[in-house]
Amino acid sequence: MNSYFLAIIGGGPAGYTAAEKAAKAGKQVVLFEQDSLGGTCLNVGCIPTKTLLYSAKQYYNAIHGDKYGVTADNVRFDYAKMVQRKQRVVRKLVAGIRARLNMENCTVVTGVAQVVSRSDERVVVACGDTQYTADNLLICTGSSTFMPPIPGLQNNEHVWDSTAALESKELPASIAIVGGGVIGMEFATLYSELGVPVTIIEALPTILANIEPDIVAYVQEQYIKRGVRILTQTRVMSIDADGTLQAQAQDQEVEVKADKILVCVGRRANLRGLEALTELEYERGAIVVDDFMKTNLPNVYAAGDVTGKIMLAHVASRQAEVAIGRMLKQIPLQRIAYNAIPSVVYTNPEIACVGIGESQMDCDIHTLPMTYSGRFVAENEGETGLCKMLVDKKTRSVMGVHMVGNPCSEFVAAASFAVRMGYTVPEFQQVVFPHPTVSEILKEVLV
Repeated sequence: MNSYFLAIIGGGPAGYTAAEKAAKAGKQVVLFEQDSLGGTCLNVGCIPTKTLLYSAKQYYNAIHGDKYGVTADNVRFDYAKMVQRKQRVVRKLVAGIRARLNMENCTVVTGVAQVVSRSDERVVVACGDTQYTADNLLICTGSSTFMPPIPGLQNNEHVWDSTAALESKELPASIAIVGGGVIGMEFATLYSELGVPVTIIEALPTILANIEPDIVAYVQEQYIKRGVRILTQTRVMSIDADGTLQAQAQDQEVEVKADKILVCVGRRANLRGLEALTELEYERGAIVVDDFMKTNLPNVYAAGDVTGKIMLAHVASRQAEVAIGRMLKQIPLQRIAYNAIPSVVYTNPEIACVGIGESQMDCDIHTLPMTYSGRFVAENEGETGLCKMLVDKKTRSVMGVHMVGNPCSEFVAAASFAVRMGYTVPEFQQVVFPHPTVSEILKEVLV
């Protein structure tokens, strides 16, 4: 039986980050992954969608280049080639992760892992016919797409989840997207920019329910102008065999016919293989952890989507770092600053935010259109965008930043740093931003 300091179940951002960090500290590590290294994010999530979105943006910019004085005739795209490129990007990055783990002498086992037993001294994990023991266990099993119990949804050739949508080498003739959250809106961006008629169906009163209302209003207006149909407060009741969707919109019935129906209504933690951990504590279908990612069992930790906290790849990676730090008894022990986690929605224009929202605290609110940045005006013809900063009235600390406009995803980290370090307005105003960059809006909004 092979013995290790740490056994990790799951090779996504949390798993491979933890493996590399522990191995660099000289510890023996075994990592189990049933599919491909990189997890959902790299294989069927973040990276594939952004790769396709970039291709779609190139096409969209080409056909709208006249507003920049550029005219192109007979602009075409080859979606099959876009998908092929997406696959190449994924393969390259997966290979990179494997190379890094091999370089650190991590043992990577491909297959379904099952916890066999646990005591305070060791954990036994089986994969195939082989058993492995470890002093510590880190659960990074991630999450899977949730498919709601809608009549007609199961085994319907017209219904996709996000994985099926990414695997398709052909565009649908039309698409109805059930769920107007982050995933739904990013797919709406992809398909609408490639000319596919899109209908978004959201049960809540607004799309992107966790984003600031003024930011959402701006994006929604842009998408409606482009011909995207957005139905809010609309609940799907059933799906017919021919792809016709029956829905209830407050006091009226709605019928939507589409070639494909893409369901993006959330994700659920993967708990398969953990049945032997009978005393493991769960809450709302996710593993309960403390500030250091430790579960209620002394030598069992969890990180990533399986904790049910914030289902983002960069959160998973940071949770893994904190967990390994705790296992290695590094001083000082680090915690995760959840109040300073940046998030991005890769719509066009992009949305980026960090910290509290307007409804969460009585703050001074500073807002400016992105057009106060010369670089933004030069590169975003006809757009206005928005930057909003929330400042504590007493301490004058930066508490939240919310933006819409390209390319805000590339500098939201500066806002995250300000929130994380508790920068006051005078301190933030002393930061020098390069000119001309769109990032200057973070300073301009406080003038």
